[in-house]
Amino acid sequence: MAPCSLIYKTVKINKLWLLLVVFCVLSSCRKKDADTGDYSDKFKFLFADVISPDNHKRGNDDQHYLDSAFKQIKKPYVNDIFRYYGLKYLYYKKGLNNPKKALLYADSMLIMAKKSVNRKQYVTNYAEANFAMGDAYFGLSQYSNAYQCYYQGYFMGKNNLKNEILAEYTYRMGMVMFKQAHYIDAANYFKLSHRQSLSYKDNFAAFYQRQELLDNIGESYKSNGDIDSASIYFNKTLDYINSNSERFRTHPKLLEMARAVVYGNLGEVAMLKGRNQLSEQLLQKSIAINLKKGYDNSNAELVEINLGKLYFNNHQYQPFIKLSGDLHSQLDSVKNEEAETSWNLLMSRYYVKTGDMVKAYKHLENYNSLKDSVIKRSSSLKETDVNQQQANYDKQYQIENLKDNNKQQQIYIYLAVTCAIMAVIIVALVYRNWKKSKSDVQVVSNLNKRINLQKNDLEITLSELKLSSQEKDRILRTVAHDLRNPIGGIASLTQVMMLDDYTDDQKELIILIKETSNNSIELINEILEVTNTGATQLKKELVDINSLLSKSVELLRFKAAEKKQEIKLELLKEPEELLISREKIWRVMSNLITNAIKFSPVGGTIYVKVVEAKNVLAISVKDEGIGIPDNVKDKVFNMFTDAKRPGTSGEKSFGLGLSISKQIIENHSGEIWFESDVKTGTTFFINLPRYKKSKVHNVSKSKLELKASL
Repeated sequence: MAPCSLIYKTVKINKLWLLLVVFCVLSSCRKKDADTGDYSDKFKFLFADVISPDNHKRGNDDQHYLDSAFKQIKKPYVNDIFRYYGLKYLYYKKGLNNPKKALLYADSMLIMAKKSVNRKQYVTNYAEANFAMGDAYFGLSQYSNAYQCYYQGYFMGKNNLKNEILAEYTYRMGMVMFKQAHYIDAANYFKLSHRQSLSYKDNFAAFYQRQELLDNIGESYKSNGDIDSASIYFNKTLDYINSNSERFRTHPKLLEMARAVVYGNLGEVAMLKGRNQLSEQLLQKSIAINLKKGYDNSNAELVEINLGKLYFNNHQYQPFIKLSGDLHSQLDSVKNEEAETSWNLLMSRYYVKTGDMVKAYKHLENYNSLKDSVIKRSSSLKETDVNQQQANYDKQYQIENLKDNNKQQQIYIYLAVTCAIMAVIIVALVYRNWKKSKSDVQVVSNLNKRINLQKNDLEITLSELKLSSQEKDRILRTVAHDLRNPIGGIASLTQVMMLDDYTDDQKELIILIKETSNNSIELINEILEVTNTGATQLKKELVDINSLLSKSVELLRFKAAEKKQEIKLELLKEPEELLISREKIWRVMSNLITNAIKFSPVGGTIYVKVVEAKNVLAISVKDEGIGIPDNVKDKVFNMFTDAKRPGTSGEKSFGLGLSISKQIIENHSGEIWFESDVKTGTTFFINLPRYKKSKVHNVSKSKLELKASL
């Protein structure tokens, strides 16, 4: 059985209070109530009433009660609204399994997180909202969007040293690795999440998540064929549950369910080791617990499959037939695709054994149909390389840091130029004094010669600096190009070495070498691209434009805040995906918004908007800044243009961003242009072809229509 959050399986749609208890386990919202006081007293009362076990008397009216009671709170706090959306998200995601509706509430959580009243509240809520959006996208099989949301949560936890946030991220990465059949990676992520979870407040929620992580590590080893390691972690899980059972005796049902899952896993391990009698006892013990009403019936069905395999392999056909009949009846009321698939395979094998080929073929046909359905759903997940995507996100932030370092180096150059100007001024002053006092002519003459020598030396130094910069670029391109082949060879060699038989420690080292080599190759490619500033092959994918713009704006919102500016974002009413290079279009939006920040006054407002047209999506970035003079309008998209001006706070302009942006947009079969006035500011327009429309787009004729919409 694949690892899962065991507490999820206790959810019943007509018991919202149980769903809310689950949500508290995952988000530690009650801990936040006690520690930060960020909730109003009325909301605390409502929350306590909703999660109380007594509220099951309201039955299916829980949602109506929650909505009506929340409306009675006048002027709710930011956290009140955030948690209300969180409860609605949980109901649709975990209760009704409706990720599309859940995504809307997760997006509302993110909006409220951005309205946080302090840094601590923002960090916690922003990470939680991104994890919720990632889970919703994952449920919709939009894995690229899910990974980006997960990374946003991870980045917030990493930058703010929040291990409790990082634990939620590594837990999700472990689940992804397991579903992609990367079991050793999954085990390592679960181990890391377990260590990070030690920062949780020591309560039942933390205990329950830790026992789940221990069990998931065992599941990962078992799926990888390492039965001994799996057995060790399953026994650790059981010991951990038993050692804490007295402390949490107020939760007997959840403790019993957790034990039942471990019994089932230990029974499967015993069966794999050939200890059939012990296996039968453990499997039956697990089934007896989780077949109870209100318990984890789905888990019980999977354990019954293993018990059926044990009976069949030992030719115990009478108990096998009885168990199979009972399981078939259970599957009619508790749907379980994994159990139903395995049941059909077992029945097909049984009827082949008994010679009833008609029934055997029927069950085999059902098995193949169910198996194909499972494979089809999981294929797109396995095709994505989540580690590579996370590495790409890391590189984007590293590039931003490098840009900041370059700015510091530019400051040093400006200081050198300033010194040179001051030297020239000194020469002028000395010359003036020489005219005023003939008696000091000789002194001034000597001083003038000395300064002229310094000036010549400075000019030579500046000339050499220019040549050195050009030589640096040449050497950088040469070194990067020459390094790519040997590092690529290392990556290929490690791929071959992985096919040989090594110890686990050696394999981990080989994998580390391979991943390091691949990361180095990607970095070299980025260096070559930056130094050459030429076109590269686009790696396009379907990207939600609303999500991309939201992330772009969010990453630059703090930069705008440094100048007390506000960025207003208006998105499409309905999400729409474009076939684009996420990184390239993100770079274009970053350039345009950064320029708007640079050339807008302190306290200004920047407007980012996207609208639909017939064949294209149009994006605009508008500022209320200093505008672009008429004499340089035809030069702003030129490479190395001399149409450079400092920003409103003296920011330096390099003249490359708009040229690169134009190349990117044209490579996407799109168009970029601008309108500017020195009094009202500048607006940049972009249109990109819509994915579902014809490849023939009359984009030029739609400019007036797009401008009117924007």
